[in-house]
Amino acid sequence: MNTAIIGGGAAGYFCAANLAEMCPDMQITIYEQSRRPLRKVELSGGGRCNCTNTFAAISNLNQAYPRGARLMSRLFHTFGPQDTCRWFEQHGVPLTTEPDGCIFPAAQDSHAITGCLMQIAHRHNIRLITNHRIDNPTQLLSQGFDHVVVTTGGQPRMGVPSLFTLRIDDDRLHKLMGIVVPHVIMTIPGTKHRADGPLLITHWGLSGPATLRLSSYAARHLAEQNYKSPLIINWTGTTNTDDASRTLSTLIQQNPGRHISNLHPFGLQTNMWTYLTDKAGIPNQPAANISQRTMNRMVNLLTNDRYDIAGRSPYRDEFVTCGGIPLTDINPNTLESRLTPNTYYAGEVLDIDGITGGFNLQAAWTTGYCVAHAITQKNKSRNSK
Repeated sequence: MNTAIIGGGAAGYFCAANLAEMCPDMQITIYEQSRRPLRKVELSGGGRCNCTNTFAAISNLNQAYPRGARLMSRLFHTFGPQDTCRWFEQHGVPLTTEPDGCIFPAAQDSHAITGCLMQIAHRHNIRLITNHRIDNPTQLLSQGFDHVVVTTGGQPRMGVPSLFTLRIDDDRLHKLMGIVVPHVIMTIPGTKHRADGPLLITHWGLSGPATLRLSSYAARHLAEQNYKSPLIINWTGTTNTDDASRTLSTLIQQNPGRHISNLHPFGLQTNMWTYLTDKAGIPNQPAANISQRTMNRMVNLLTNDRYDIAGRSPYRDEFVTCGGIPLTDINPNTLESRLTPNTYYAGEVLDIDGITGGFNLQAAWTTGYCVAHAITQKNKSRNSK
């Protein structure tokens, strides 16, 4: 039996590795259109490879997968995050879990993951053909392949970018480049799109986990708006305005002689706090002199700070797109095409994408494994007849 896998990325290699172990007699060929397979895995997590997540902070998979949560919930019964950790550790890759739930190879090097997958491929004589583009996967079925697995990743023509940073045209903000605010809440007014977490200020605007999560949740909305949209930032990290007001009032009462510039509420760094008070036109006066009106302006600034999104990342660095093969076109148990028998889909080519934090790679591992399992079961069924 022969299987062709189109795409030498995370889903493609993981499918090939598991298929080779499940069906030792299977002849497997990976077609990769670039010169170097697993390139995105190498670069993920800043070169450390955030390979999965504990999902401990996820109460509903919709929080992790803005698109495809229902299917991922079903597939996790076959191969979930704990299975991923067990699989890599059984294959010689120790893992480590960080406080935020992100899981990395203990070596803190993505080559621990890519090397593992390549070694398995070599050991099972999986054939790799690089610099080879396949435009019509179904043609391979007439060229001697019994199964074709499409794992070509995000397709710009089928989807829109997800997980991107936001451009804010504010020179004063840009001067704060490098400042990290530990916990903010970002919302797009007039929508349900909301994200929280750390925020990083860059020389073009906003980045960091909160920004990337918001871009994932609002990917289609922002694309429809040509990446021009209002944005609200709550710098306090709490949704309760009264709590924010009480916290600020207590800080002022405890420090009556200190000037506003030295208060640093909610852990904001000096430059960040000065930028915000200047933006609100609040004079640098002793805390004891702050009027109720000024207090209200400060609370409003901290909880309802408005910006205008002027665009997305100035670089072509999006690793994820939303959109892809409609999930209604595939069998949810096997990921086999309902339209073309013996053609399967795995990874980001499907209309599945997650927020930052290891969730997209987990989708690749899960879907790749499930396709390998489905092909194995189909072969066993054929051989028993």
